[in-house]
Amino acid sequence: MQTFSLADAKARLSHLIELVEAGEEVTITKRGKAVVRIVASVAPAQQLPSLAELRARQTSQPVATGEFIRAMRESDRY
Repeated sequence: MQTFSLADAKARLSHLIELVEAGEEVTITKRGKAVVRIVASVAPAQQLPSLAELRARQTSQPVATGEFIRAMRESDRY
């Protein structure tokens, strides 16, 4: 882990980003106290499937929507 003062961090921001991309952790200090820690962001764990793929996997309903809602309204459950 490398430490830089706030003034140095302002002057060398692109260098700090390169360090973080290489796996380093960078700490920025203000008046000798650590105030910021820069670490690489974590990539998302799982990529969600596309909406088109999701729709393709769904089965169609055997009854039209209007008829289905009407039947629910008339049933004892609703």
